[in-house]
Amino acid sequence: MNRSAAKIVREFGPFPDVTSVGGVTYDGQHVWIAAGKTLQALDPANGAVLRSLDVAAQAGTAFDGQYLFQIADDRIQKIDPETGQVLATIPAPGGGGRDSGLAWSEGTLWVGQFRERKIHQVDPETGTILRTIKSNRFVTGVTWVEGELWHATWENDESELRRVDPGTGEALERLEMPPGVGISGLESDGRDEFFCGGGNSGKLRVVRRPSRDSNTGSDSDIPVDSTSE
Repeated sequence: MNRSAAKIVREFGPFPDVTSVGGVTYDGQHVWIAAGKTLQALDPANGAVLRSLDVAAQAGTAFDGQYLFQIADDRIQKIDPETGQVLATIPAPGGGGRDSGLAWSEGTLWVGQFRERKIHQVDPETGTILRTIKSNRFVTGVTWVEGELWHATWENDESELRRVDPGTGEALERLEMPPGVGISGLESDGRDEFFCGGGNSGKLRVVRRPSRDSNTGSDSDIPVDSTSE
């Protein structure tokens, strides 16, 4: 398993009236953060708050190309990003307070369960659990990028990003955050960066995704330096 220090390339926040950042997603133009009672759209270049939707947003957030999905207690809400209207809801697999990360990939939702150390693939229309992946660490944010499944962990004072085998849950790669810097929500920009919610710090951090060798698809041998908070 490849193991290296995470490289934090940008950091934004704390944001006005935001005490904690939960879920994070990216719609191709804006980074959305779950801020408890609102979903806020940020400029990914400078962290400026561009819009705010009044909707319950305690945990994971996802975007399917048209709609936002947001964990709110015991349910997952489907939200119109233009109006903030909740269009539909499905039950969250944890039943309330146990679900953490949320991601969209190939027509389904992927839901992290924190203390249960699981990731569920869920039907977005019915909430039916299609399959479950087990981790050996607490699961916070979840994201897919170029066929890779990544999830964030946060236990005690330690947090990291993990690339895992989507079939077995085996950890294939680890990016360790500096001590005391935790990750709540997680989303990829679809290329070479991860957007990482900072929980009660109220911050959003951008972490560099390790480069891949263009010929072999393997990881670069260049070590990744850590950046302190």
